Amino acid sequence: MASNNRTIKEAKVQEIKEKMQNAKSIVLTKYQGNKADEDTELRKTLREAGVEYKIYKNNLVLLAAKELGFEGLEEHLEGPVAVAFGYEDATAPARLLNEFGKNHKAIQLKAGIVEGTVYGTETIKQIAEIPSREVLIAKFLGSIKSPVSNFAYLLSAISEKKEQEA
Repeated sequence: MASNNRTIKEAKVQEIKEKMQNAKSIVLTKYQGNKADEDTELRKTLREAGVEYKIYKNNLVLLAAKELGFEGLEEHLEGPVAVAFGYEDATAPARLLNEFGKNHKAIQLKAGIVEGTVYGTETIKQIAEIPSREVLIAKFLGSIKSPVSNFAYLLSAISEKKEQEA
C-alpha cells in the first residue's frame, strides 16, 4: 500500500514538473473562500486565455520546483494554494488572477515563476500590471502609425498646394 502511494506521488510530481517546464509563467495564488460559482467563472476566464489552473498538494509542488532548480517558493506554499500555468502569454496568469482578485478578495497573488525566475508577491503584482502582448503590439504599431500618417498628410497637403498654384 505504501509503495502504491509513493508511486502515485511520484507520478504527480512528474506531472507538475512537466507543466512547469512547458509553462512560460507559473503563479501561486491563495484561493480559499472563493465560492463555487466564482471558481467556475475564474477557471473559464483562465482557460479561454490558455492558462491551466490546478490545485496540488504544496509539498508536491515544492518537490517539483526543487527538482527543476526553482528556489524560494517554500515561504509561499503555506495554506491552500492554487497554481496557474501560462503556456502562451507570460503575463496572462498574473494579470488575469490579479484582475479577478480585485472583485473577489479570496484570490490573492502569492508568488510566481516567469521564464525560469522566481518572484515574490510584490513583483508578481507588478508583472500583473503589464498589458497583454497583443495590447503592447497594438500600442507599438499605433505609435509608429502616427508619424507615418502625419508625414503622408503633409505630403498630400504639399501636393494639393502645388496643384492649386499651377
